[in-house]
Amino acid sequence: MISRVADHCFWMGRYLERAESTSRVLRVTSSLVLDAILPPAQVWTSALAVCGEDEPFLALHGSAATADGLRVTEFLTWDTTVPSSLVNSVYAARENARSIREVVSLEAWEAINELHLWLSDGGGRREWEARPDAFYRQVRTGTQLILGAVEHTMLHDNAFDFIVLGVLLERVGQTARILDVHHHALMQLPPDLVREETLWLSLLRACAGFEPFMKRKAGRVSPGEVATFLMLEPRFPRSLVFCLREADQRLASIRTPGDQSFPPLRCQARLAALERFLASRKVEDEDLHALLTHVVEETAAICGELHQELFEAPQRARPAPAERPWAEA
Repeated sequence: MISRVADHCFWMGRYLERAESTSRVLRVTSSLVLDAILPPAQVWTSALAVCGEDEPFLALHGSAATADGLRVTEFLTWDTTVPSSLVNSVYAARENARSIREVVSLEAWEAINELHLWLSDGGGRREWEARPDAFYRQVRTGTQLILGAVEHTMLHDNAFDFIVLGVLLERVGQTARILDVHHHALMQLPPDLVREETLWLSLLRACAGFEPFMKRKAGRVSPGEVATFLMLEPRFPRSLVFCLREADQRLASIRTPGDQSFPPLRCQARLAALERFLASRKVEDEDLHALLTHVVEETAAICGELHQELFEAPQRARPAPAERPWAEA
């Protein structure tokens, strides 16, 4: 498989997962603000930090605007100058899928095109203004539909492996950032059992782990239990260990370790080492911020080496905001 196709497959998966994660974070954050447990500015600052857009937002709107939920959600949802905004992520995923139309199934292409058109023709904007909760739920459902179509209608060949690899590595970074940001915010607050439990449950919902956690832990909510579940639960498909293990297997499907026909991949060895390192940790013995920062940085480094070793031109798959047809609307 040529590197151009692999590059587009990988970034299609990453952008789809990023859009799904952003929609979930914004929906959960909006609900948390309504509970009035924390000041709105603190809640929305955490959402900006998870998306990595806190500094650009402060530079553009100032610190006082962090208490304005409408301005923050519009910034993270519709602003075409924000690289990780929801609309940019869906657009970029669609552009990558269009570039590899020959390997993406018809069902997957129709699903991604439908979501893109809904966001760009005004229908999504009207839904967001009238019912933001329903809007983010629709985006989440749309991205899950696309990924389901990819899994169940495409050949499980190298193109599929690269898409899934992109999803999994993006999910590792997203889950680690969400857990790190929220854990740090919680540690700054005075003890309050009811407030802490509510915030940890919101964290689980942001990572799609509320129901699995309740089934696994029988409703026992504590910081250690939640962090251990999101990081080390081997049966939860969004835990860090699960995603790293599955990503290692996807990469092994693309390049079998020990194959003498090709030179070994540094990113492959690094990915396996990160999975083993994390699986050996005990949350109660760790500096959680340092551990999660290491996971985020190491995952980014693995993605960088993957580009260097297999893709050669990582910038090709990410169109500039100016190319978007509705950028001036």
